[in-house]
Amino acid sequence: MFKVHRTGNHLDFTFGGRLEASEMKEVLDEFTAQAEGIENGTMLIRIEHFEMPSRQAIALEFARLPKMLGILRRFRRAAVVADETWIRRISQWESMLIPGLEIQSFPPGEETAASTWLTRP
Repeated sequence: MFKVHRTGNHLDFTFGGRLEASEMKEVLDEFTAQAEGIENGTMLIRIEHFEMPSRQAIALEFARLPKMLGILRRFRRAAVVADETWIRRISQWESMLIPGLEIQSFPPGEETAASTWLTRP
């Protein structure tokens, strides 16, 4: 399950469950399309009931990683709201690996704080 909604320079992204290769392709294609033209953007990413993607889905994601990293440079901040502690920790590590993108993670129930953080100057 996934949804992507764009408002101006902001993407609201929700996904969960297990992704197979065809769904991963759909997610990456939709993300690419919605991010088109964004500069200095923000993202609110909700991850609910996460299950590891299939091996084929992971392979597809890695194959498109260079393009995805280029797209991520269009964003200055991402807030990750996840029910799993390990996902929140990994999200913050990713912030160190992607120059120019500040990532903060939040537990469920703190979506308002996540949205507020995204709009900070």
